[in-house]
Amino acid sequence: MKLEEIRVKIDKIDRELLVLLQERMGYALRSRKFKESVTDSHREEAVLARVERMNLDLIEQSFTRQLLKTIIEESKRLQLEDRPLVAFQGEHGAYGEVAARKLAPDGAYIPCMEFIDVFKGVELGHFDLGVVPVENSLEGAVTQVNDLLTTTELKVVGEAKVLVTHCLLSIEATDYREIRQVYSHPQALAQCRGFLLRNNLEPHPFYDTAGAAKMLARENPKAAAAIASSLCAELYDLEIIKEGIEDGPSNTTRFLLLAREPYDGDGDKTSVVFATPHEAGRLYGVLRLFADENINLTRIASMPLRSDPGNYCFFLDFEGSQKEEKISEVLKEMERLTITLKNLGSYPADTPAA
Repeated sequence: MKLEEIRVKIDKIDRELLVLLQERMGYALRSRKFKESVTDSHREEAVLARVERMNLDLIEQSFTRQLLKTIIEESKRLQLEDRPLVAFQGEHGAYGEVAARKLAPDGAYIPCMEFIDVFKGVELGHFDLGVVPVENSLEGAVTQVNDLLTTTELKVVGEAKVLVTHCLLSIEATDYREIRQVYSHPQALAQCRGFLLRNNLEPHPFYDTAGAAKMLARENPKAAAAIASSLCAELYDLEIIKEGIEDGPSNTTRFLLLAREPYDGDGDKTSVVFATPHEAGRLYGVLRLFADENINLTRIASMPLRSDPGNYCFFLDFEGSQKEEKISEVLKEMERLTITLKNLGSYPADTPAA
């Protein structure tokens, strides 16, 4: 191998080590929820002893022990900070994490494989908060999340509107003229189709935008790039070749912040989900309550009821807080007109996407 090739390999391994260390710290933070003290000397010694038994001929045992002790000490330091654990779906760098950083700037951000893992993790107390996408300006409602909202006991305590800006990312020092393959989530690839066609780039579907960036950093496939967020460039030490490559501007996703307890302030927006009897005029009767009180609706969406095929539940967002007398009265009247009514909570409304 040439010296430059060796250095490329070393850089790749360094990136992998840091990504894995970030994952380890995340799991260490999650373990905080299962123990009374951050110090467990028996566990620490077991970890050190297990690693020392490994036959690593190029690494001195004393170095291995010191390295692991440093990592353990850093894990304990993080646990003592008592930062709220904020779950999101996807890998580190996903747009869900972008929203989480906006909604909980002092949080520790924990990736989950599926949306249900976010809901269940918060419900069981494994996480303090959860961030999930509820709707997108191009794709519409996020069906799986809306479905989970109909059954959860969690409360909505905030929202964030995130402008989805796709970036073409590559390993640093990659000649962009040599790039031929681009990896990303199918939705992101579709949203950047014009850019890919104009530049004769071959799309390769991947399970997640941030996952594609993570793979690129770890494996460094030849002549390849990824479409993901600018946050991914920071987290995985990737270079932004071009920013804003999506075909349509103003691609915005609205995220909800979930917690076990309701928002303790007044809030200026409220979300409910309800179902009415399958009879003429019943939905109109509910909506008229808001018109009569001059309450502005900001979202209305419908979804089939799994428990009652042929009938629908409705998601309603409106301006104002349930602590206001007129809204409190409307909610009481809704109970009379509906067969089910779930108040998801009042919370601060977000400003335009950023």
